[in-house]
Amino acid sequence: MMTMTTHTDRVEPSRLARGTILAAATLTIMAPAVVAPSLPRMEQVFADQPAASLLVRLAMTVTSLMIAISAPVSGLVADRAGRRPLLVSCLTLYAVSGTVGYFVTDLYLLLVTRALLGIAIGGIMTAVSTTITDWFEGPRRASFLGLQQAFASLGGVVFLPLAGVLATIDWRVPFWLYSLAAVVALFAILAVRDRQRDEPGIATGRGRVATGPVLGIYALALVATTVFYMAPTQVPFLLEGLGIGPGLVGVVVAGSTLTSMLGALRFPALRRRLGSATITTISIALLGVGWLLVGGIGTVAGVAAGLLVGGAGVGLAVPNLNLRLSELAPPARRGRVLSGLVAGIFLGQFLSPLAAQPLVRTIGIGDTFTWAGIAMLAGAAIAVAVAGSRKRNTG
Repeated sequence: MMTMTTHTDRVEPSRLARGTILAAATLTIMAPAVVAPSLPRMEQVFADQPAASLLVRLAMTVTSLMIAISAPVSGLVADRAGRRPLLVSCLTLYAVSGTVGYFVTDLYLLLVTRALLGIAIGGIMTAVSTTITDWFEGPRRASFLGLQQAFASLGGVVFLPLAGVLATIDWRVPFWLYSLAAVVALFAILAVRDRQRDEPGIATGRGRVATGPVLGIYALALVATTVFYMAPTQVPFLLEGLGIGPGLVGVVVAGSTLTSMLGALRFPALRRRLGSATITTISIALLGVGWLLVGGIGTVAGVAAGLLVGGAGVGLAVPNLNLRLSELAPPARRGRVLSGLVAGIFLGQFLSPLAAQPLVRTIGIGDTFTWAGIAMLAGAAIAVAVAGSRKRNTG
């Protein structure tokens, strides 16, 4: 039941509506990586096809490419037609295009279904983020954006190990996990409502967007995700070389999503004490330290520890960047501005194996993680130096 708040004219979303939005969030970030534990087996199944090694990896990352391409269109739809219609339609497409992968026997056709899944994920993420920033302001917005990322990470904690277990039965079985979106779509129809279009700032007024800071946030998201997504695309092969089967691969890779969830839950409290730029620097540094551990120790324990540290950094980064963009975007353009972050994140996911593969062939997977960690720590150090210089100049 909808109730009125005492401190604002906004309509407070019901518990069921909030729960549905968070459930939709669990289906997003983990979605391309559900097939990660199946990658080595997929490579064996399709070994007779040209460039099978690369195409199998693209079966995961083409989803991310389509998210990046379609997200700006989703943002326009969210602003023009509303958040709820976009959410319901994309949840339905998610369920159909994801599950049908179980029945596909041709690698190229599988890539098509994964591309359609990407379009669906881009719409869901855009709808979820814009709905949250419409519903809440101030500390409550920061808190719920933290919950959004926590639940997105929770999807990885639950579904990636489960996908690993299912992959031991058959590499196709994990595709059935995508059918859960049909249930969430039903609850979205029943419970989720957009803010009224006649509320101030929603339907009228274009407002101005600070283009420079917004583009900087997009670029940061692109680079950080390119580095972070080495976890699901490269770690399964690193662990296979250490004699680890797909079941344990899913558990280890899910470690990064576990600490991502914990980092996101701590974000609101941290944001009350630290500025956005400081949190961003901490996030990059954590990712760098984590990848140094993955590449430098050379054991399963080292890989697991590194993924835990790196995941915490991402858990802080995503809600922080979402919140900053919501502050920069006028309500009438919020869908389009936030969709750009979705595009940056998932373009980074797509580019990750393409960027890493030349290094992997030249120096190996472990050393690729080591150099990526060094680059992230260097970036964090530069950010600290620039911030210190600005402080001295203004002081």
